[in-house]
Amino acid sequence: MRVADTIKRKTLGSLRGVFASQGQLDDLAFLAGQTAARQVRAMTKLRSLYDAEFRVSSQWGEDGIIEWLVHQLESVPETFIEFGVENYRESSTRFLLQHRNWRGLVIDGSRDHVDFIRKDRISWRHDLSAIASFITRENINSLISDAGFGGELGILSIDIDGVDYWVWEAITCVRPQIIIAEYNSAFGDLLPLTVPYASDFSRSRAHYSNLYYGLSIRAAEHLACKRGYKLVGTNRVGSNAFFVRNDRAADILGRLDVVEDRPSRFRESVGVDGKMTFTAPAKRASSLASLPVVDVSRDLQMTLEQAGPLFSPRWQVLLNGQLTPP
Repeated sequence: MRVADTIKRKTLGSLRGVFASQGQLDDLAFLAGQTAARQVRAMTKLRSLYDAEFRVSSQWGEDGIIEWLVHQLESVPETFIEFGVENYRESSTRFLLQHRNWRGLVIDGSRDHVDFIRKDRISWRHDLSAIASFITRENINSLISDAGFGGELGILSIDIDGVDYWVWEAITCVRPQIIIAEYNSAFGDLLPLTVPYASDFSRSRAHYSNLYYGLSIRAAEHLACKRGYKLVGTNRVGSNAFFVRNDRAADILGRLDVVEDRPSRFRESVGVDGKMTFTAPAKRASSLASLPVVDVSRDLQMTLEQAGPLFSPRWQVLLNGQLTPP
């Protein structure tokens, strides 16, 4: 999910008056990230996963969470795959690629975005493959295999703002130790819901609000459990869930006081006129009430309104900006 970060833009704008190039700004951010990474590695136990957060290239705090997970697990294959990276300036794996020098594959549906990645210095400095392709469940395994990836994998990051559940379900050619999956808080935290599959699904065309896409946190957990993974937590803003494969999960769960998932408070909704409406987080689901969703635990399609209550009392409290109930 791509949300404008005004503070970062203004800060970088002012720094450009001091530093001559984007490359120098990147180097400065990377240096700060290395310092943060050393601090995170020293944290042997956390209350919750998001306490490890810091941000260099990720949209939110995923850089820190990934650094902590990889350090705690040790012996993780130094390979990753990430979907939906746009031009890869802001992504979950960019700092990982630079800091730990892993081998990676990124896929985006835009040829312009991929051309940008290939011209970026990151493509010659590191072993990074970039592919331009619209991802479907029919082509995802061939895209991965044809790029030279298969079997054991360090990290798989899924964020295509669309039929994420169905694409993830279709992947059989790699066996990641860590999975990062974006979820849609508008679908709540009680039911395993996803948008129905369509090979040509487009978030911007599916509903004018731009809120109808992806899967609920429970749908992500449902599929992860079927595939042999455990939820270890989410980021603080409530957009990405982190799963660790069962054979490695004890190494992480034993270092966490609690495993928490959180709703987002994004207000990125738009109206029929294309202008921002800033719909309150607790009211997002009502704008999608008549749209179809699939309960993946029952393989049953219905409207979101027919699905029933969506939010637990804990999420309702969090959406209202209050402290987590005991």
